[in-house]
Amino acid sequence: MSLQDSSYSPNTQFTIFPPAVKHLIIINLLCFLVLNTPTIGEVMFVFGALWPIDSGRFEVWQLVSYMFLHADLWHIFFNLFALWIFGQAIENYWGTKRFTAYYFLTGIGAALIHMWISGGGAPTIGASGAVFGILLAFGMMFPERYIMLLIPPIPIKAKYFVAIFGGIELFFGVTGTRTGIAHFAHLGGMVVGFLLIRYWGLKGERY
Repeated sequence: MSLQDSSYSPNTQFTIFPPAVKHLIIINLLCFLVLNTPTIGEVMFVFGALWPIDSGRFEVWQLVSYMFLHADLWHIFFNLFALWIFGQAIENYWGTKRFTAYYFLTGIGAALIHMWISGGGAPTIGASGAVFGILLAFGMMFPERYIMLLIPPIPIKAKYFVAIFGGIELFFGVTGTRTGIAHFAHLGGMVVGFLLIRYWGLKGERY
């Protein structure tokens, strides 16, 4: 079955740690340990972070490698937690091959859009672009499912949750009121994810 085949049927076997999500979490954790190792971590950051094109340090592989580097424990925790919570549902629904392609394409697309809009500045790291792509996919595939918020502790439908998150990122990105975060990378992951889902003709639970 090709990735362009829209006549597929969703997976029927559910696993809490499907292969792609499991291996992505493991690789991210290993990279985080190396990144926090003296000397080796510095080299890893220089070669693996996504540098602006005009910095003289940009390399094409950084469009992928930046997704596996994280700044601190909170950064990696929230990204990997979201990857597991939302990613397991999507991988179980789509299958590992399609999920993996989607993850990397949204991450690469997020990097390109971020560089296009933001231009120069500091190097970028983190899986957030791909994770926001997965969040968008969850909202499109399971729009009527409820997500329990922590603050405030109320349930909200996935389609509204995704719309609110997208709106917040757009607001912060346009106004620049919350610096130090690649808001347009987050939005880029969602935009690329939307285009991929439409191109592949994928349908969610409501269908």
